Amino acid sequence: MDILSSELLKQFFENQKETSLSGKWITFKDIEDLFKKHEGAFEIDQLGFSEQQRPIYKLKIGSGKKKILLWSQMHGNESTGTKALFDLFNCFSNANEKEFKTILKECTLVFVPMLNPDGSQAYTRVNANNIDLNRDAVDRVAKESNLLRNLLEEFDPQFCFNLHDQRTIFGVEGTKNPATISFLAPSEEITRALTVGRKETMNVIVAMNSMLQKIIPNFVGRYTDEFYPTATGDNFQKLGYNTILIESGHYPNDYQREISREYTFYSILQGLYHIAINTKFTAYEDYFKIPNNDKIFYDVIHRYPNSDDDKAYQYKDEIIDNQFVSKLLIIQENDLKLQNGHNEIVFER
Repeated sequence: MDILSSELLKQFFENQKETSLSGKWITFKDIEDLFKKHEGAFEIDQLGFSEQQRPIYKLKIGSGKKKILLWSQMHGNESTGTKALFDLFNCFSNANEKEFKTILKECTLVFVPMLNPDGSQAYTRVNANNIDLNRDAVDRVAKESNLLRNLLEEFDPQFCFNLHDQRTIFGVEGTKNPATISFLAPSEEITRALTVGRKETMNVIVAMNSMLQKIIPNFVGRYTDEFYPTATGDNFQKLGYNTILIESGHYPNDYQREISREYTFYSILQGLYHIAINTKFTAYEDYFKIPNNDKIFYDVIHRYPNSDDDKAYQYKDEIIDNQFVSKLLIIQENDLKLQNGHNEIVFER
């Protein structure tokens, strides 16, 4: 398995990071002017409009037979993948390294960096009509869901990358580490059968995990493969489009998701490179060696020794007066010995 080196990945990221994007609240206004800088390398077209008439764009690059579709921010408050995609766009526009040339020779890539610009503006999971696009793959009530589905059927990709953020509650099973990156090869039906398509999806995930384990060992988890009948990834996989879910999560003290952005960038690039240089995607068994996600974390725990009065807190992110605000809210009060806090304060009585 040809794994990109950590030194090379670090070099790419530091040289090509899109420095105009940072933090968790990424809106269409933040990326609107960035499309212009990539007009020379990418074909850029407007897919359509959101429910509130914000533009939704796609970018296309490459000339290879292997077709790959990638999208981010179908949940408006999950922007880490969007930042990582614009880092990657800089690589394809500016870098001449053989790894990027190989990807573009072997693959044709289509990106939708912000599928839900209304939710992104409001910093909500749902779209302007309160529809969760990731639960709208069957009914397709939302404009945005139909734009993605029409693009899928028109482009007919071999692989898809579905980019999300996951909450800070998730850790890596068997450790006290947060799940900084989690992967999933979605199930196609309730029995979670290992179909050919799922095995091929797992194969790509194995390559990405192998890379990450050399850089952030034991900070990678496996998202539950419970079948969700209306979910995008499950339905795309069922339709024959291999769909790789990447969940960008928490890294210690990284509440702005800038470190996990870097590891998301690494994961996407490794996945694309793996697809580009391989013709068979059959080895999948190591996928099941990735530990499960485990809900073991709170953002803050106040501990009171010799007492069952521990208090657990979580941050709630919201937009107030057009400003991004994180509020710390109390969630639980009892014995929390089996739980972990990203930050813990011990009070003596």
